[in-house]
Amino acid sequence: MESLADVIHAYNHRAPLAEAYTIPAAWYTDGRLARLEKHAIFHRTWQMVGRADQVAEPGEFFTADLDGEPLVVARGADGVLRAFYNVCRHHAAAVVTEPAGHAANFRCPYHGWTYGIDGALKGTPDFDGVCDFDRGKNGLVPVPVDTWENFVFVNLHAQSESLRDFLGHLVERVRPLRLATLCFFERRIYELNCNWKVYVDNYLDGGYHVPHLHKGLNSVLEYANYTIENEDRFSLQSSPVKASNPGADGDAAATRHGDRAYYFWQYPNFMLNWYEGYLDTNLVLPLSIDRCRVIFDFYFAEVDGAADEHNRQSVAVSHRVQEEDVDICEAVQRGLHSRAYRAGRLSVRREAGEHLFHRLLYADLSAALTRGDAGSAANFAEARHAR
Repeated sequence: MESLADVIHAYNHRAPLAEAYTIPAAWYTDGRLARLEKHAIFHRTWQMVGRADQVAEPGEFFTADLDGEPLVVARGADGVLRAFYNVCRHHAAAVVTEPAGHAANFRCPYHGWTYGIDGALKGTPDFDGVCDFDRGKNGLVPVPVDTWENFVFVNLHAQSESLRDFLGHLVERVRPLRLATLCFFERRIYELNCNWKVYVDNYLDGGYHVPHLHKGLNSVLEYANYTIENEDRFSLQSSPVKASNPGADGDAAATRHGDRAYYFWQYPNFMLNWYEGYLDTNLVLPLSIDRCRVIFDFYFAEVDGAADEHNRQSVAVSHRVQEEDVDICEAVQRGLHSRAYRAGRLSVRREAGEHLFHRLLYADLSAALTRGDAGSAANFAEARHAR
């Protein structure tokens, strides 16, 4: 078996798009690489975990799971937004068991240890006589947290760059779309039998698959004028929306408005899909080497009763597109296991975003090899298996 370093360095990150191949098939099927991604990518990048409107008022909180790490995000009585590992310092139980809500304190259901919503340890029943125990050093372990637009991000790496620096020019590119004027409507969650990178690749193929796979969506987009722009850690795909088209899919035409559609991808796994008066976000999370979860959050300019039917029709259009993507992504994952496939070429016209994604992945994974993260990840996995 090839070493993990050989698997990673089999990808030529220096090749320009016209000469480039995709990352090798082993990147989607090798469990060692999936374990390294956990430490090198998901635990070292800013990850969207929830909405700012969920924690707008003091005492409001929500919980999240970031690639196996349980988290709780809360707005303190002082108005400060904080995030913590949702792990009791006593015997590691989840302190907060509800997905969201309002609380003055968090009380662990296992032994009743109580924490303030600011993470400070407040109560330890029947704990008198314990030597050298410092309550002040046993609060919930904090996690860096920040917000952008209506999105809450955390970063499990304490010495990470700021969220604003991580997002780079995406902040200014999104600002004119006025996302703050849109209101949350609904969440849908899909689980796919494919590696998370297969889903991202599919998203970043520059609309290449749209005429063939998404007939309804294709009927409202001007595919010939589809554009791709890469900057920093994001890619923007954009297309004019057809003003009128007698052959358009009725539901798609009725729910996709405006002059132009914008599809933003922020490395490594967050997408924003915008039409006039509409936004859906996609968060892609690995579950295993060949399984991932995609979380869709839908936003609309109006969410009152009068707009309800239109909004549900719009979500149904997205659901149909997603079902089509599920089928093809799962077929790709099966094909990646075939001895007939090692890597493919990229379309210069359509797949510049994919090329950016693969080079960013290589940069993070090769840096992890240099740091020695691969050995740490392997040792961690072996220890867990031994238990």
